Amino acid sequence: MKRSLLSCCLPFFLAPVLAGCGSCNYTDYLSDVRSDLFLAETEYFSVSLACLSRETPFLTDGVACSRSDTVEITLTPLSDLPEGNVCAVRVLGEEPYGGEMSFQSVTGDFLYTQSCSSFPQKSVSLEIEWGENTLSITATSVKNDSTLTVEQALGKAVEAERERVDALTDKNVFSGEFHVRLLRRDKNYYYVGIVDTRDNTTALLLDADTGAVLARRSTP
Repeated sequence: MKRSLLSCCLPFFLAPVLAGCGSCNYTDYLSDVRSDLFLAETEYFSVSLACLSRETPFLTDGVACSRSDTVEITLTPLSDLPEGNVCAVRVLGEEPYGGEMSFQSVTGDFLYTQSCSSFPQKSVSLEIEWGENTLSITATSVKNDSTLTVEQALGKAVEAERERVDALTDKNVFSGEFHVRLLRRDKNYYYVGIVDTRDNTTALLLDADTGAVLARRSTP
């Protein structure tokens, strides 16, 4: 089983108490969050560090359980790397950490994940090693003063999908889970997924500054 019945149901029994004032606290049902994204680029590669908070094990099943925090570092070669492939990354700071990166044959990227007790703020210093080479770079957060928080983006999505969310809410208990991920393309966006226990998903793309819904898709 994914987890014990008690551990899965406990957040739902507590939700009415935590929400207060007779309303459901939908942040209690976040199971997958990307709250920040740090980017940097050199002539040889681009690198991103994502701040993730996900339930473990992560399953898209409409049941939200406790989450753990991790950073996910992805390095994408832009040209042939000199003197061998990338082998390791290190996050610098008061509590440095890092290790060997895994090559992803499908995407051609290198990936490193690490659990953490706190996420970086505004910028983060990285040390990339490949072969005998070492390069120090600074990755900067894509967020700005106008970027909505995860909680604000969730609120905008709930407001936009009020009919569907209300249909999944009974006596201040929500029968589903939310995925909220900060994205960066030409500008900042939020992906918000609303997943029920029958594997039905409503996916929204929001403007990360205004919360306006730019695209919507439902499956199945």
